[in-house]
Amino acid sequence: MNVFLWIVQAVLALMFAMAGVMKSTQPKAKLAEKLPWVSDYSAGTVRFIGAVELAAALGLILPATTGIAPVLTPLAATGLAVVMVLAMITHARRKEPSAIGFNAVLLILAALVAWGRFGPYSF
Repeated sequence: MNVFLWIVQAVLALMFAMAGVMKSTQPKAKLAEKLPWVSDYSAGTVRFIGAVELAAALGLILPATTGIAPVLTPLAATGLAVVMVLAMITHARRKEPSAIGFNAVLLILAALVAWGRFGPYSF
């Protein structure tokens, strides 16, 4: 199970790192072509979401691999689960069911990592 959790952490970290870099570096107009929800938020809010996703991606891997404050890994997973709940609410308001499904998968994976790393497979 420990190896499985590491794989899930790596996949989540990769996905959220890519999304975080994209949201925090690209102009809002360019993002709106791929992510229609950004038109509902200010550029600062979109950049903040990107920064949060990037920080959480780092938090999924670095604390556990370095052994420095490894409790941050399940906290990062918990934070990503909260972000996914908020994303699901946004997509529900916009009537985007396919996005809700994708967010639900990421929520389940983040919750699995949080459960495993807080519980029976902690560092």
